[in-house]
Amino acid sequence: MDRAPLELGDDYIAVDCRTDVRIVVSLPGRFTLASRRDMLGQRREFPCRVVNLTCHAMALATPVTIPETGERVIAHVDYFGKLEGRIVKVFEGGFLVEITMPNSERRKLAGRIEWYEKHKNHDAEDSRGHIRIVPADPYSTLVFADGSTVECIVKDLSASGVAVYADTIPDIGTPVAVDKLVGRVVRHFDDGFAVHFVEAQDPQVVENLIARLT
Repeated sequence: MDRAPLELGDDYIAVDCRTDVRIVVSLPGRFTLASRRDMLGQRREFPCRVVNLTCHAMALATPVTIPETGERVIAHVDYFGKLEGRIVKVFEGGFLVEITMPNSERRKLAGRIEWYEKHKNHDAEDSRGHIRIVPADPYSTLVFADGSTVECIVKDLSASGVAVYADTIPDIGTPVAVDKLVGRVVRHFDDGFAVHFVEAQDPQVVENLIARLT
């Protein structure tokens, strides 16, 4: 099959809205295709990187050979979680997916994309500047602005933030406290989300939290 280079042209704009926030990224992820299954009938997972994203479409770079357009795709992408749709164009080294979701979810995705574009450099500084620790006993409690609480499992934490798994996934920007440490939701991942503390904590405060959890 002849394939065009991995770049976004008129076909990409056709599935995009002029008001969309379009971001150029390099986010790791994985994806499955409806036609690719293992011997047990389960969908096989393949590695990818999302290189361009709006709330209507995403371009994925991958070493996997894609047979044709129209294939259904489910992708799990760092920061944005599960995204699915159909392949509308195949490129050299990747493909373009038109994202399928209800309008209400699309608006939320647009908000997450806009937030990510504004704060991605801050998050990168955090990952370089603070050591992340995995607690031995990770159970904790989320406290929301209305006073409601939800049990959660702490994936890892640092002086500047915490990643948790929970049944409830708040919108990006939502204020929340993890135990007594207050912050805001800054990104989503599969079955969970990350909270960035309003202020960087003294290392001793984090140690005390870890001691409480363990």
